[in-house]
Amino acid sequence: MASLTIYVVSGGQGNSGKQLVETTLAQFTNADVAIEVIAGVRHGAQLVSVVKRAQNGDGLIVHTLVDPDLRSRLNELAQTHSVTCFDLQGMLLLYLTRRLEQEPKGEPGLYSRLRESYFKRIEAIEFAVDHDDGKRVDELHMAEIILVGVSRVGKTPLSMYLSTHGWHVANVPLFREMPPPSQLFVVDHQRVFGLLVDPGELVSFRQYRHQRLGLGARGSYSDPKILHEELDYAREIFQRGHFSIVDVTDKPIEESAEEIVSRITHRLGDQAMFRD
Repeated sequence: MASLTIYVVSGGQGNSGKQLVETTLAQFTNADVAIEVIAGVRHGAQLVSVVKRAQNGDGLIVHTLVDPDLRSRLNELAQTHSVTCFDLQGMLLLYLTRRLEQEPKGEPGLYSRLRESYFKRIEAIEFAVDHDDGKRVDELHMAEIILVGVSRVGKTPLSMYLSTHGWHVANVPLFREMPPPSQLFVVDHQRVFGLLVDPGELVSFRQYRHQRLGLGARGSYSDPKILHEELDYAREIFQRGHFSIVDVTDKPIEESAEEIVSRITHRLGDQAMFRD
């Protein structure tokens, strides 16, 4: 069976062209086909090079170029050198230009940039899930925001809300029976926020939690005296680590999140988020 090399030429990363070729090749069992992506094409010299390679190796070219000059140039070069070339964007761009009565931007990689914020949010949500409730404390240094507090103070829902806005958030629970992880006192304390809530509100939260679990409304978990002691212990930890305190009493998640983001961006500016 004859082998074949398909050159996927793109002004961006070439992902869409490569995926289409792979999807098509799936229909051909045991096909001996190599796919080579030529990404970031911006100059005519790059087109000459890939056409020569395709000609010498009896390969074919598939391209998703949106720049009209580069697209036209590659099509002409391929025809001149008798290289099979499939223009995946050209006819659709031409049709939409006429139908929508609007010129395309012709910017390579525009789709990826438009989707970038979406993928960053997904990444942040996955981070929050993986670092919820004290998990992976050895990776606390990777978090942009760290929330600390006693049980039922609202760490998880606040973490998830912040993550939907692109923040990498970890949260660490506090228990009087055991010391907090040492990693908590090594990270930048400006990124750590201690959550406090009115004891009466916390009692209600815990009683509701107990009832949902079928354990009744009483017990040490919701004992007001013990809750006061837990909150006092939390304050000691916050003071020890020089952590900022956020009182979430009677606040919607959005308000608490806005307060945290405002503080961290005021302190760290452009460095608040690790990513570009």
